Amino acid sequence: MTLAQPDLDRPDRFTQDQLGWVPWLPPLPVDEFTDRHWAGVVDRRRAESPYFALLARDPEVLEARTHTDNDIFYNTKGGLPRAERELSAAATSRHNGCVFCASVHARFASHHSKRPGDVQRLLDEGTDITIDPRWDAIIAASVHLTDTPVAFGPADVAALRAAGLSSLEIADAIHGASFFNWANRLMLSLGEPEVAAG
Repeated sequence: MTLAQPDLDRPDRFTQDQLGWVPWLPPLPVDEFTDRHWAGVVDRRRAESPYFALLARDPEVLEARTHTDNDIFYNTKGGLPRAERELSAAATSRHNGCVFCASVHARFASHHSKRPGDVQRLLDEGTDITIDPRWDAIIAASVHLTDTPVAFGPADVAALRAAGLSSLEIADAIHGASFFNWANRLMLSLGEPEVAAG
């Protein structure tokens, strides 16, 4: 069963605004969650999201996905600062055309970097943008990894090193882009964004 959405108010551009997301398949109703499903969402508030309630239909995969996501973005004791982890995810999402994910990670990149204008330029102008050598290198690596993961190699790592990134920072940029290359495709295949009401 798919959920047709002919009258959906779809966003017409990439934005840092908060968006909604509408699934094409029915999410698991919260009143049907078992202990297994609650373990899968990790944070009970996530069950309020139609996306996570849909993914809760396979709770073990959702739990692994959530722990991976949390580790990439919140375990910032070493490696890239949070702003640049979010930049990597935003660039990947922009390149893949995932308006919803781009909005979320652009918002976080803006907040943590205090550079909302530069982040908005990425959304408006695309991933070929020139901002500064460090951000340009992170964006370029994220896009190359997104296009053809197996083609990402020593030259990409060298470009990141030349922009001043350490080995741990390079690993974080790769993790953010890799995870969102997969996450974008999952989200794009299960539903679509909508302009938030209000």
